[in-house]
Amino acid sequence: MRGMALAIPVTLSTASVYPRRAAYAFESAAELGYDGVEVMVWSDPATQETASLRRLSQHHGVEIRSLHAPTLLVSQSVWGRDPATKLRRTVDMALELGAGTVVVHPPFRWQYRYARGFQDQVRELTATTGVTLAVENMYPWKARSRSDRHYVAYLPGWDATGFDYENVTLDLSHAACAGQGGMDLVRAFGDRLAHLHLADGTGAPRDEHLVPGRGAMDCATVLTHLARSEWSGDVVVEISTRRDRSAHERHDDLEVALHFARSYLRKDPVEYHPPASEHRHLPADAW
Repeated sequence: MRGMALAIPVTLSTASVYPRRAAYAFESAAELGYDGVEVMVWSDPATQETASLRRLSQHHGVEIRSLHAPTLLVSQSVWGRDPATKLRRTVDMALELGAGTVVVHPPFRWQYRYARGFQDQVRELTATTGVTLAVENMYPWKARSRSDRHYVAYLPGWDATGFDYENVTLDLSHAACAGQGGMDLVRAFGDRLAHLHLADGTGAPRDEHLVPGRGAMDCATVLTHLARSEWSGDVVVEISTRRDRSAHERHDDLEVALHFARSYLRKDPVEYHPPASEHRHLPADAW
C-alpha cells in the first residue's frame, strides 16, 4: 500500500467503536491494518490511564498517534471539572505516549474563564511541549426558539475559520452539520490544517458521523486534494457505529471507511462507492 499511496497515515478513533471500549478499537485497528489509533479520552477508564493505553498499544502493535481531550459534553466530568487542567493533562499524556497531536474542542459558552484564556493556553502548550494542539471546527446548535437564529454554544465561536488558531482539525461531519463544504474549509484553513476527522454527513441539523461515501460531503475530493498536495497530517476515521446491530456490521463499517480513505489517498485515486449500510442509521450526535 505504501508504494501506491502517499504517506498520509489513516488512523482509527476509539470513538468509532462506541459503545464498545478502547480495547476493541485497538484490536480492530490491528486486524484491519489501520496505521494507528486516536484515543478519545472519556468515560472508558482505559482511555484515562497512560499505563493502560501503553499496554493496549504494545499488545496489539498499534501506535497511538493522537489524543482527543475530554472537552465534550459527554466527558465534562472526566478528570474533574476544570477544562484548562484537563487540556494540560491530555498534553502530558500525549508526551508520555509519544502522540504528536491533541485534538480539542473550543470552550462551551458557560466556560467563561476557560474561554478567556483558551487561545493563549493552546499557543503556550504548543510552543512549550512540541505537541500539536489542533482546535476542531464545530457547528451551530439548533435554536431553542424561533427568535434565535443560532444558539450560541461555543466561545469564542464554533467556526474555526474566524479565529487565528495555529493548528486546526477539520471534521467533515461537523462541516456538514454547519452547512459548510469540506474543500471550502480546506482552502480557508490553508497551512493551519493539521488533522482530519473523516466522516460523512447529509447536512442534517444533527452531527451524523456517517461512513465516508454514505453522505453528501465532498470526502473523496478532500482526500484526493490532501494526497496531491503532500499534506503531512493524519486522516482519522471517526464514524458512529453505535446503531450497528452486530460485531459483523461494526467490523464492516470500519473496513469500508478504511478502504474509502486509502482509495482516495493514492497517488492515482481509485473511485470507490461504499456499499449501502445493512442497518438503518440513526444519528448519534455524540461528539
